[in-house]
Amino acid sequence: MTKQEKVNFAIKILNEIYPEVPIPLDHKDPYTLLIAVLLSAQSTDVRVNKITPLLFEIADNPYDMVKISIEEIREIIKPVGLSPMKSKGIYGLSKILIEKYNGIVPQSFEALESFPSVGHKTASVVMSQAFNVAAFPVDTHIHRLMYRWGFTNGKNVVQTEKDAKRIFPEDLWNKLHLQIIWYGRQYSPARGWSLEKDIITKTIGRKSVLNEYYKKTSK
Repeated sequence: MTKQEKVNFAIKILNEIYPEVPIPLDHKDPYTLLIAVLLSAQSTDVRVNKITPLLFEIADNPYDMVKISIEEIREIIKPVGLSPMKSKGIYGLSKILIEKYNGIVPQSFEALESFPSVGHKTASVVMSQAFNVAAFPVDTHIHRLMYRWGFTNGKNVVQTEKDAKRIFPEDLWNKLHLQIIWYGRQYSPARGWSLEKDIITKTIGRKSVLNEYYKKTSK
C-alpha cells in the first residue's frame, strides 16, 4: 500500500465503525466544555464526567464560579487529580471571561491559550467541538495510533499534530480526531492490545510495531 492508500483505508474503516461519533466529555455549552477539558488533563473522561455534574450543579457559568472559592472548587474536583492547579485555573479563567469577554468563551486559539491552565490541546478541543473550527487535538490515543500506523515518527504530540494535519483532509479533522480517540480506546489500547481486534493496525501498521507485537505474543 502507498501512504495515501493507508490513509484512505484508515478513514474508511473509521467511518464504517463510527458514522456518528459522540463527544466523550459531557457538557452543555462552550464554558462547561472548556472546564471539562481542563479537568481531563492527566485524568480520564469517565472520571471527569462523574465530577462535572457536582461542580456544575453549583456553578455552570463564570459568574457563579467566581462566587465560590478556589478551595471549594479544589475540594469538588480533587478526584480528577492535579486539583491545586486546576482549581486555580478554573477560577482564574472564569474571572478573565467576566472581565474581558462578558462571560462568553472567545472563539480564538490565541485568547483561549492565554487563559490559566489552558494549553494548545484544550484550546483545540474547544475550538473544534464547541465552535466547529477545524482543529486536530492530539491526545495519548491519537499519538499512539498515528505512530502505530506509520503516520508520524512519534517523537512528540506537536509533531504528531503537524503530521495529522498534513495527511488528513482539513474538512475531516474535527470528526476524525474523535473517531481515532474512540478507536484507540476500543480497538488499539496501550495495554491488553490484541492485534486481531485492531484491523487498521493489522492492515497498515508500521512494520517495527507489528514485529514487536508478534515477538511479545509469541513468548
